[in-house]
Amino acid sequence: MDYITIGKVANAHGVKGDIKIFPTTDDINRFKLLKRVYLEQDNKRIEVTIQGIKFVKHLVVLQTKELNTIEDALALKNASVLIPMDEALPLEENENFIFELIGLEARELDGTILGKLTEVISSGAHDVYVIDDGTKNGLMVPAKVEFIPEVNVEEGYLTVRLIEGLRGL
Repeated sequence: MDYITIGKVANAHGVKGDIKIFPTTDDINRFKLLKRVYLEQDNKRIEVTIQGIKFVKHLVVLQTKELNTIEDALALKNASVLIPMDEALPLEENENFIFELIGLEARELDGTILGKLTEVISSGAHDVYVIDDGTKNGLMVPAKVEFIPEVNVEEGYLTVRLIEGLRGL
């Protein structure tokens, strides 16, 4: 079975085993639809049953059947939060999962290779793609059609329209 990452355990919440999760999904409300998630850390995966959910600022707090102490929760700090791929929300047209984008070759409109997409940063307005172009911080490109006119997951590339001032940001 294939899994998709929808968050990362940020910390414990309280003393009864609740965990705070930094969501890596576009729709934070998708957590309300879940009955269980898988927590993976150090190549070990455990299934936990969701008993309660609440939102605190930009984080999701899960109460689970299996985690009952602060020590249980703290032991899972930085664990990935996974769900089976077949439980993922359907994508809209021209949308991709982040894991499908990581590693794509970034090319300019003329075909010049810029580097590989290494990270997707979620921000309030739109995502930002980080391209390893050999510079210290990489090239940061807004994930908007005016800057990324084409994404071709099947062929392994995305096209970047660089405008003046975008390099070196």
